[in-house]
Amino acid sequence: MPASADPEPFIRLSGVHKTYSNGRAHVQAVSDVTFDVKAGELVTLVGPSGCGKTTVLKILAGLQASSGGTVSIGNARVPFAPDRDIGMVFQQSLLLKWRRILDNVLLPAEILGLPMAASRNRARELLEMVGLRGFEDKYPYELSGGMQQRASIARALVHDPKLLLMDEPFGALDALTRERMNLALLRIWRDSGKTIVFITHDIAEAVFLGTRTIVLTAGPARMADNIEIDLPGTRSLDIRTHEAFGAYTRRIYGLLGLDAAVSAS
Repeated sequence: MPASADPEPFIRLSGVHKTYSNGRAHVQAVSDVTFDVKAGELVTLVGPSGCGKTTVLKILAGLQASSGGTVSIGNARVPFAPDRDIGMVFQQSLLLKWRRILDNVLLPAEILGLPMAASRNRARELLEMVGLRGFEDKYPYELSGGMQQRASIARALVHDPKLLLMDEPFGALDALTRERMNLALLRIWRDSGKTIVFITHDIAEAVFLGTRTIVLTAGPARMADNIEIDLPGTRSLDIRTHEAFGAYTRRIYGLLGLDAAVSAS
């Protein structure tokens, strides 16, 4: 799996917090989140729905300002503006229904004014990498939900960002398609060598995908743990039956207060 020899973190969040204000009301969404991400890592953030995971991701993307703390990518502070070195994949594919798949993938290149001949070649290569070769001229409605998400991943990579941020991208998919997409993402990560931060509320998914898993408690988001995931062998679906996998998931269940037993009687 990709790894960086550089000991310095590629991403650094330190004491990040966020409070929303609406007139006299103040709601704290994120409380004191601190963690680093090395180049080439696939780091998962897991926590209950509504705990502030998406807010952390938006702050990291520069789509939202934090109320305090610092965020840096590389040697630069994250600005309060979208960065072209960042690609994003959301829970819904958000493909434009009137554009063919290849044209959807090319959208960031058009917006950024990149050379279109080279971008078109890269888009075709990415569609092949995500398993959509032959679907370039299809419209989104002609693809399954999983295939649409593959196209959205290709779109997020077409401008060659250094960082890929993914906000519960498989949450709306059925269980079997989600498993296939987990495997596909690991292959894409391996082939692209990108740094990925992946948000999920699914504990098993967080452990299966992550080189490290950041555990956030119920909102306001507070870090409960930063767990290095060291699983033996290749990440295949069989690894979910391994004792080490079970130990990691039980640890996270405990951190989130989900380890209480229910009597059958």
